[in-house]
Amino acid sequence: MFHVKHFDVVVIGGGHAGAEAAAASARMGARTALVSMQKDRIGVMSCNPAIGGLGKGHLVREVDALDGLMGLAADAAGIQFRLLNRRKGPAVQGPRTQADRKLYRLAIQALLSQQVGLEIVEGEVVDLIEGPGGKVTGVQLLDGTALTAASVVLTAGTFLNGIIHIGDQRKSGGREGDVASIRLGQRLGSLGLPRGRLKTGTPPRLDGRTIAWEGLEEQPADDDPVMLSFRNSRPAVRQVACGITHTNERTHDIVRANLGRSAMYGGHIEGVGPRYCPSIEDKVVRFADKTGHQIFLEPEGLDDHTVYPNGISTSLPAEVQFDYVRSIKGLERVNILQPGYAIEYDFFDPSALRPTLESVLSGLYFAGQINGTTGYEEAAAQGLVAGANAAAAALGLDPILFSRSESYIGVMLDDLISRGVTEPYRMFTSRAEFRLHLRADNADQRLTAKGIATGLVGADRVQFFAGKMERLSAANALLAERSCTPPELLAAGLSVSRDGARRNLLQVLAGADVTWDHILLLEPRSAEVDPETRLQVWRDALYAQYLHRQDAEANTLQRNEAITIPADLQFSGLPGLSNELSAKLQRRRPSNLAEAERIEGMTPAALLLILAHCRKSAQARTAVR
Repeated sequence: MFHVKHFDVVVIGGGHAGAEAAAASARMGARTALVSMQKDRIGVMSCNPAIGGLGKGHLVREVDALDGLMGLAADAAGIQFRLLNRRKGPAVQGPRTQADRKLYRLAIQALLSQQVGLEIVEGEVVDLIEGPGGKVTGVQLLDGTALTAASVVLTAGTFLNGIIHIGDQRKSGGREGDVASIRLGQRLGSLGLPRGRLKTGTPPRLDGRTIAWEGLEEQPADDDPVMLSFRNSRPAVRQVACGITHTNERTHDIVRANLGRSAMYGGHIEGVGPRYCPSIEDKVVRFADKTGHQIFLEPEGLDDHTVYPNGISTSLPAEVQFDYVRSIKGLERVNILQPGYAIEYDFFDPSALRPTLESVLSGLYFAGQINGTTGYEEAAAQGLVAGANAAAAALGLDPILFSRSESYIGVMLDDLISRGVTEPYRMFTSRAEFRLHLRADNADQRLTAKGIATGLVGADRVQFFAGKMERLSAANALLAERSCTPPELLAAGLSVSRDGARRNLLQVLAGADVTWDHILLLEPRSAEVDPETRLQVWRDALYAQYLHRQDAEANTLQRNEAITIPADLQFSGLPGLSNELSAKLQRRRPSNLAEAERIEGMTPAALLLILAHCRKSAQARTAVR
């Protein structure tokens, strides 16, 4: 008789999505199992050794605001912190760190080991257990062990039927050094869920001891580093510099001469790759007029000689990789430790998901690359949402939903569910309509209270957040209560209109070229405000004057999100809808009016028809009661 173990939630996969899903579920109070093929591979950075960036850094901060793991682990392992877009406004700045691969993996494993209510199980999931009505009620491992649960979260990454391509050579694998998940992939394929194939790639790994660093441009870490977690203020380990080099015409000639031997251009791969992270083959073909492409030479660890050449991912044969890499300045004598490769894998259409990331199979949640996204940060955010909602369902709690108006997490989920994907999805600040409000610096002010209310945030984070908000509230109150006349402001050295209007110091602080030194002259008590609080008060004041219109738009969106569409509504039966739009609505199954509004081809007239039916259904339900 096979061994059976019982949990509230089972999470499959120990990557970035799986780690966050398991931790979130356990924080919610659910008895949680995290199943990984190899315990010591949990938290591995499969591709580039970096966390954060533009848009992605916003997601990391939001995960951190909800007491997630990624920001804490990135800060523990960060060997080069940089704030991208530092010269632009805070709304489009993105914190990023180059991470030590080993330290990051160990940090994730340490955080998971400390999580109460979480058990890590080593094994391969080969089947799903289904209960009455097709509800997923657990998983079966290769050794016959059954893990039963009220909810199952699948975070398979690139492992489902994964195939690694190097030139015309191909082999099964979830990533280099790890076996693919074949039997689970076949099982999911038998369920009739809409699925497709995507691909991603990675560059060759170089031996840093054989790079001529002295002739290359250096990119140092920031002198005033910005952390990924709100709970940290300084790096935990030594900071290092990266190198910068470029491809050249000789590099491009070598690539062009061998395009037919590339797995992608040779017709060996059917999956679609990420447009915003093109391979060197794509760059040479798509940007034929460019004579060079920038490459960042990123060290993979403080005690690791491996270097990640960011910008030259490839699926060319190993010998061609050797030739084109050695054509690059500084790499003339470099040794390749591991060839670059492309990996092709199964994904499932995210437009079939609910906003909780539950699939059409009751009890089964999807998170990460299985939903068509690319990137550690996108995966982590989805993992947190899926894990929290899987736990909420198991414990009989209300679902935890995220709006476009309150978070980048909400933007990403809505994009995936309302639009689906035709290529790997990546987060950008430009995807958010409310990005003046959805800044990386205020993610905790936007989301931590929500996390506390839903049980997703632990006691330590609650205490830390309360202290920060007390300091912010006191500083804002101090500046709001002190108002000044134009003569007072002129006397303090500020340029101001002589209109006779008084201005409080929050309004003054938002002015051009105003510093805290000016505020000190006008209100000496502001000297008691600590530097971190001063900076946040300034950011909030800077954008306050621009947020009124966004707030109005956000309120409209929230009202539409509150208008739910009955789950059993047959769009094909609604008079006035075109056959094409009816088919799209029937396939996408929007859960509210805001989701329906963003479906391609939606018209105002069609929205009014749907709204009228929703109101009619609501009145009918009220009459029955």
